Amino acid sequence: MVPLYDQTVADQQSEVGAAATPAVLWLACAAQFMVVLDVSVVNVALPAIQAGLGFDAAGLPWVVGGYALAFAGFLLLGGRLADLYGQRRILVLGLALFSLTSLGGGLATSPGALIAMRVLQGLGGALLAPATLTVLTTAFPEGPRRVRALAVWTAVSSAGGAAGNLIGGVLTDGLSWRWILLINVPVGVVALAVAPRLLPVDRPRAASARLDVPGAVLATAGVGALGYGISQAERHGWGGSSTLAWLVAGVVALTAFAVVEARSPAPLIPPRLVRLRPVWAGNAVMLLAGCCFVPMWYFLSLYMQHELGYDALATGVGFLPHTLVGIAGARLAPAVMRWTGARVLIVLSALVAAAGFLWQSRLDAAGGYLDGLLGPAIVMSAGMGLLITPITTTVTSGVDARDAGAASGLMNTTRQLGGALGLAALTAIAAHASAPVDAYRHVFTASAAACVAVATLAGALPGPRQDAQRPGSS
Repeated sequence: MVPLYDQTVADQQSEVGAAATPAVLWLACAAQFMVVLDVSVVNVALPAIQAGLGFDAAGLPWVVGGYALAFAGFLLLGGRLADLYGQRRILVLGLALFSLTSLGGGLATSPGALIAMRVLQGLGGALLAPATLTVLTTAFPEGPRRVRALAVWTAVSSAGGAAGNLIGGVLTDGLSWRWILLINVPVGVVALAVAPRLLPVDRPRAASARLDVPGAVLATAGVGALGYGISQAERHGWGGSSTLAWLVAGVVALTAFAVVEARSPAPLIPPRLVRLRPVWAGNAVMLLAGCCFVPMWYFLSLYMQHELGYDALATGVGFLPHTLVGIAGARLAPAVMRWTGARVLIVLSALVAAAGFLWQSRLDAAGGYLDGLLGPAIVMSAGMGLLITPITTTVTSGVDARDAGAASGLMNTTRQLGGALGLAALTAIAAHASAPVDAYRHVFTASAAACVAVATLAGALPGPRQDAQRPGSS
């Protein structure tokens, strides 16, 4: 006899599979776009926010950091909630919370109110991001259709992150800084209206399936403390007392999390999941990739504004080639994977990105956009666009439907921590440069080295014969 939980999962998988339509894909992509966009969209609006609400220098970074920490800290919990309580229910809950807090943030009249809304918005994002990926991996069975769906999801995610500066600049200059948050409200309302129509009703939760509360608390505390400690390293150095205290607290909490998970009858991250080679090796690759790709936007933005004299809007426009080439690379990835498989494409695209970063490291203080940024932008972004789809495909391949949310939450957490760790490390490298242009050269040289390490680490991924997600094999 099939156990109740397994039968429920099988039935749910069958029902969700029937919902594999373009509308479901675009619903997931729209929700993911909002989440990723709000990581970066406030950056160019910070001066206007400071003037409008009277932020002091210490409080202003929390407009960005509050969202980022809550987002990273609750991703594992958000992913597991989708497994236990149903992806439709958690997606709708995440949309409602994200939209309401966007409205509250856009109408905030004090620094404390805005920071509180940004923290809650990060929590909503942590529910949404794993749910969007879970919807796709359960709706689209392994094979070419899933790879194409993940390529679209990846392209939209890349567009959201890259477009943040441009959209933030346009809205801030043309309307008000408040619209960088209020713009989410109509999108969220439409998504809330169509989600119940597009997604199948969640099956009742089995009596044996319950939330690992101690694990959830420890995971959230550990990831949050680790992320905050890394952010402190950017300001006070790795040896600062505040940095070390938060890093130690994060390591202790995550160690306790591992002990609790080993003994829990219903762990937040099931051991069967992390024992899968595509999952542990793919997340290691994603962590290292995040170390160089996420900070790229930060340092290029500084270069364009400080060295080239661009304003916020011009900087956003300067990122258009990165955005467009990255989207094209993501959309091209499924076709390339039919010939190479995921592992070979990860190696090749990481090396292409490394070449782009190395080219970018040859910056000249007297250079302009066309001769200093455009060429490297095309090469770097082509490598990045081609890379993320095969990593995402690998991490989600061979995962049981009942663990899809946990796998999605783990991958998103890995990427966020990789970006935070990379930014802190590269900021430390830049701080030791003798001149600003040398700082950028050192940063992009180190990023190139990280991409080479990604290509090397990809050797631990399943090969063509082991790859459960080889497009064209079915």
